[in-house]
Amino acid sequence: MFSKLFKKKSPVTVYQPVSGTVVSLQEVADEVFSSEMMGIGFAVQPDANDIVSPIDGTIDSVFPTKHALTIKGDKDVEVLLHIGTDTVELNGEGFEILVQAGDKVTAQQKIATVDFASIKEAGKGTDVMVVFPSLDKGEKSKFDLSNQGDVIAEL
Repeated sequence: MFSKLFKKKSPVTVYQPVSGTVVSLQEVADEVFSSEMMGIGFAVQPDANDIVSPIDGTIDSVFPTKHALTIKGDKDVEVLLHIGTDTVELNGEGFEILVQAGDKVTAQQKIATVDFASIKEAGKGTDVMVVFPSLDKGEKSKFDLSNQGDVIAEL
């Protein structure tokens, strides 16, 4: 289990969305994420294909190109789950999304399967970003990335 704490109203546990190596957003090759323009968060360099929900909540949106989705969680936590870098250009190829907008999900529930080998073959990055758009850089103290390294997503 990998958790983050938000000191907003009360702590919220956020799980890594995929098995792999957890890294800071600054290590992601896409400047939009590494500069935290989209918000603060973390990334996972995946070593498996199953994606799970990092929080309990409701699927707010699934991008038509299947490379990203948003989840609205309890305690006003919003999560952008972005799968890969420049993967919007793949037009959904290699992505199987198992949820749709309005679906209730629980943390660690399988929500997608991604063919990361085909994404690599297409020359795209495979990092999976978990970003909290409602928190900006000034609120970084509310975010605790207390565990980096190899992690296993519990399905």
